[in-house]
Amino acid sequence: MFGVSEIAIVLIVAILILGARKLPQLARSLGKSARILKSEANAMKNDAGPTAEPRTVPGEVTDRRTGH
Repeated sequence: MFGVSEIAIVLIVAILILGARKLPQLARSLGKSARILKSEANAMKNDAGPTAEPRTVPGEVTDRRTGH
């Protein structure tokens, strides 16, 4: 992963490019995006359990013998 020096360099470059005033707003939006992604991933896990029926798209043709 990243070490402390790499993270510091990225933060310095971000401050130079975006400015110090926009960084908190950027961090908030990234946090919101991460929370949304996590909740959607959890919802997909809960919906597609081992007992769940396979989903088909309307108009999709499936072969019951092979499962495709």
